[in-house]
Amino acid sequence: MINNLLFRFWHYEAGQVRFGGESLKRLDPDQVRQQLALVSQNSYFFNTNVRQEETEEAAKATHIHEFVAGLPKGYETLIGEQGIRLAGGERQRLAIARALLKDALILSFNEPAVNLDPVTEKQVLDTLFETTKGKTTLLITHRLIGLENVDEILVMDKGRIVEHGTHQELLDEVGLYRRLSDLKNQILEELER
Repeated sequence: MINNLLFRFWHYEAGQVRFGGESLKRLDPDQVRQQLALVSQNSYFFNTNVRQEETEEAAKATHIHEFVAGLPKGYETLIGEQGIRLAGGERQRLAIARALLKDALILSFNEPAVNLDPVTEKQVLDTLFETTKGKTTLLITHRLIGLENVDEILVMDKGRIVEHGTHQELLDEVGLYRRLSDLKNQILEELER
């Protein structure tokens, strides 16, 4: 929802969205989109080689360089439509690298680790947090993994912000975030038994 508003795919009737202090409605949609980079849970890739999609520097920053270099034709290997020849974690790291190359003012990540196994999820999130230091970054997620690394968390319920604060501040309160965190921990404990 937030990305659809930011990228001006959806229009809003109530409330305000500001970009650089200006109402988003007053700004040219194409100019706004040039300032944003999006990594969604289903990033689109053309059937091209990696070199045309990314540079080695971005691949190294996102810890995918060694994998790409080890492909049969290295950076010249065709990855298939939607990156079908890549595993989920590899597609996500490549999408993060592509977003970094754009050098946008705002990076937006929508469920960047969805459908990944726990080890790959941790690697992708570590890569994301490492490579976006010092950049304005939105992390839109239902999962409470890695949120201790963000500056501020906005908790939404039914389209409204119901809590905000740091990971620790929200854990110290008895609110929705704390209840979700407790539920997550309970499920993890049961899985470990």
